[in-house]
Amino acid sequence: MTDAYDDLRAVEVPIRRACTLIGWSRATHYRHQRPPIQGPEPARAVPDNGQALTAAERAHVLTVINSPPYADLAICQIWARELDEGNYWCSMSSMYRIAAAAGQNRERRRQATHAARVKPELLADGPSQVWTWDITKLRGPAKGVWFHLYVLIDIYSRYTPSWIVSRHESAELAQEFIDEAIARNGDVPHTVHADRGPSMTSGLVSELLTDLGVTRSHSRPRTSNDNPFSEAQFKTLKYLHDFPKSFASLKDARLFLEGFFNEYNHIHRHSGIGWHTPASVHFGTADTIDDARQITLTAAYHANPARFGHRPTPPKMPAIFYINEPAPEPQIN
Repeated sequence: MTDAYDDLRAVEVPIRRACTLIGWSRATHYRHQRPPIQGPEPARAVPDNGQALTAAERAHVLTVINSPPYADLAICQIWARELDEGNYWCSMSSMYRIAAAAGQNRERRRQATHAARVKPELLADGPSQVWTWDITKLRGPAKGVWFHLYVLIDIYSRYTPSWIVSRHESAELAQEFIDEAIARNGDVPHTVHADRGPSMTSGLVSELLTDLGVTRSHSRPRTSNDNPFSEAQFKTLKYLHDFPKSFASLKDARLFLEGFFNEYNHIHRHSGIGWHTPASVHFGTADTIDDARQITLTAAYHANPARFGHRPTPPKMPAIFYINEPAPEPQIN
């Protein structure tokens, strides 16, 4: 086949015609003419037409780009300003290519740096030590109408020392809410934790806590796990089977919430605190209740010991509760 093609080309038959006569495609012809190259393809030689910048010129352009007056400017700004100064070093596209080769064609301005938010690590081994608070919205009687529920919770006992529901959210209301809650509780917590809403970070609330000697703690931005106790309580509230889709009035909202928080504090047995009520743990009656539970369990054991694998005991309550428990220190052998 190759010989026939060579004979046709010898008598000056065009390539297209020769390929048609012998049944070849032109792609096959060109593939035979240029067999594949083994190894890396050699770099294409670019003829020197006098347009390319020399290595020294490219280095000078990069020096201009990085000079103090231009260190924060975009390449187009540098090129235009140099042109206005009577200096033409290269085209704008060439200046961009030189900057790109040096990895400087993206954001060139010095960026502000912010220290990473510190992860709050709080612990409580008794009631009235660490409180968290938050605000959630409750749908009102019409579209765009919301009521604002403020709630404090003790992370050790899960007791809610205070709550209010209002038509608006404000720093003044938050200050009064926390002040009255601490006065009613009697004991001042050493830390009050919240997220970074405007009311939580307001100067009025900060001033109040400072005057009371209370440490302020805040969640990291967009980190709901930093305020788990308040978030969990709001979920408990809003997932009640009878939680209304909306409240007809502020009075209706207060009536519903009064029933919820009374049951939450005094009737609801919480799994996280040994199946006690928050009020029992907060006011120190949990040990007495555990003693009574032990008597009941012991009587049941003696009545029918075959039903038990071991002597039953009441559920244990953790001694310490954390917000973001610190990681254990590494063991040094």
